[in-house]
Amino acid sequence: MSDWHEENPFDKLHEECGVFALYDHPEAANLVYLGLHALQHRGQESAGIASSDGRKIHTVRKMGHVVDIFTPGALNELPGALAIGHTRYSTAGETILQNAQPFSVVCSKGHLAVAHNGNLTNAIEIRRELEQDGSIFQGTSDTEVILHLVARSRERTLAGALRDALLQIEGAFSLVFLAEDRIIVARDPHGFRPLAMARLELSDGREATVFASETCAFDLIGATYLGDVEPGEMVIVAPEGTTRERYTPPQPAAHCAFEHVYFSRPDSIVFGKSVAQSRELMGSLLAREHPVEADIVVPVPDSGVGAAIGYSAESGIPYKQALIRNHYVGRTFIEPSQAIRDFGVKLKLNPVRDLLEGKRVILVDDSIVRGTTSRKIVRMVRDAGAREVHLRISCPPTISPCYYGVDTPSHRELIAANSTLEQICDFIGADSLAYLSLEALRESLQDSDHRFCYSCYTGKYPTLVQIEEIVLAKTGCC
Repeated sequence: MSDWHEENPFDKLHEECGVFALYDHPEAANLVYLGLHALQHRGQESAGIASSDGRKIHTVRKMGHVVDIFTPGALNELPGALAIGHTRYSTAGETILQNAQPFSVVCSKGHLAVAHNGNLTNAIEIRRELEQDGSIFQGTSDTEVILHLVARSRERTLAGALRDALLQIEGAFSLVFLAEDRIIVARDPHGFRPLAMARLELSDGREATVFASETCAFDLIGATYLGDVEPGEMVIVAPEGTTRERYTPPQPAAHCAFEHVYFSRPDSIVFGKSVAQSRELMGSLLAREHPVEADIVVPVPDSGVGAAIGYSAESGIPYKQALIRNHYVGRTFIEPSQAIRDFGVKLKLNPVRDLLEGKRVILVDDSIVRGTTSRKIVRMVRDAGAREVHLRISCPPTISPCYYGVDTPSHRELIAANSTLEQICDFIGADSLAYLSLEALRESLQDSDHRFCYSCYTGKYPTLVQIEEIVLAKTGCC
């Protein structure tokens, strides 16, 4: 519950999404709906499902939450035993239906639909070339670029055309493709974003194949997690069986560390590791690195809970849920005409005064981005009677934007990129502030073989990034 999702008009390209796919199940659309419900935390702006009845692809995609979009009537419009789904989070200026996924197209390869989690670092360049060559785009999402590349490929088969497209794009992508009779999934060669695979046993003895961004979606429908789609791998599930192939030589792995710090649900296994276990270890190591005398450890819900549990266990200081989150806050609300200080934060969080009054509090959160939300929360805890507030962050300072699918602001908006630790602490209004070290984060992720990406903490990117063009696009200069 950092300020990660606050409105940011300068960051329009990055998407945090969830994808789900199911092959060979008589209730495919219904199960994809359930899978998207489990992945709702990965995106709340729009959602969509595309299904195939073997002859035609049917699509429903709308703005809003999964449960509001997929009424029984909407699900009845999605027949067939194959389906893919998508739930999307975007930044300001991109919340339009044209960018809701899955996208679908009819071309020489047949009727296709695609859903994408990630961000293409060369999408601007490819899109410009395609537009100059006559291609017409409906929205501004980089996922459309992939569809155009597939449709224009000279390869005769869908798998060949997709392979051709994948070799032209760069950056982070976990893709699920739907054709009339098959599902094809693929992951970028570095494995930035997760994509897991499972099987689901049917009552007649057959097995359905399932793919999802996180394993928590498998748990809901009773599917058995088999492992991950490998970086640089394409998996085809079709009437003739399942094939797995490397479409490109392996590249150095660069799994997104922020998936474990914040983005994924704690009951998921992501990149083969338990998210809950990682977060508790982050908190434990944070307590070792930055101890402080206090009376209680309080998490900022929900993403600070795991680290706070670890901090409490390591330090011996009691864990207390002294901030209560309202999970039912809508995307819009009516603010009273008479100004109420920190109204937005108060809608989401409410302090338990009896637990905070007169106490020295260790407040544990997952990250600080701009610092504005952390400042409001610290003030809220003080207003509830806390004697001291010591803020502990379960990751290193965020000093660089992410170009691989996490919605981080521009460099100039990141408080840790422009301020010292003392200045940040002073701005937030805490008695002390400390971050987890990069070395401790690596230890939390058991990353002894350097398979994770830490570019938002180091400024060192694992791929070439066309930063100048991306920044120009963000500020509307091109």
